[in-house]
Amino acid sequence: MTFTWNVPEDDYNAIRQWFAEWSVNVAEVDFVPARALFEDNVASFGTHMDVVEGLDALENDQWRSVWPTIEDFSFNLPTLKVAISPDQRLAMAVITFSSTGIGPDGNRFNRPGRATVALARSRRNAKWKAIHSHVSLTPGTQAPSHGKRPAKS
Repeated sequence: MTFTWNVPEDDYNAIRQWFAEWSVNVAEVDFVPARALFEDNVASFGTHMDVVEGLDALENDQWRSVWPTIEDFSFNLPTLKVAISPDQRLAMAVITFSSTGIGPDGNRFNRPGRATVALARSRRNAKWKAIHSHVSLTPGTQAPSHGKRPAKS
């Protein structure tokens, strides 16, 4: 299967909106609406976990270890690149993000990174949902962050 970077505008905009929504969820430490953006059997890896399968593992092993410890999270939507399959049922997206980390001494530091997400259309409603995610810090970025914000959900 050959993917193309020439993505129909409505698909690109829908995936851009997907990232805009996830960005708000991360910034607000709001797990419940974030879960709705992902398939239950998502396969992922990231800063705090090895490869895991399943939304519960992703939330518990990654999201809950990171989101409450950072501030000012935002996907940099102008950096979004999307490739789509010929049948427009699968897409791959890459994007950068910015955030603020908190050192053990309370000092803030820039915490930039990048994400790769594979998305598939739900058969029920044709909305894009993530089937794979990989979120990591830009090489050389200080880690970890030590904030302690409460989760909304």
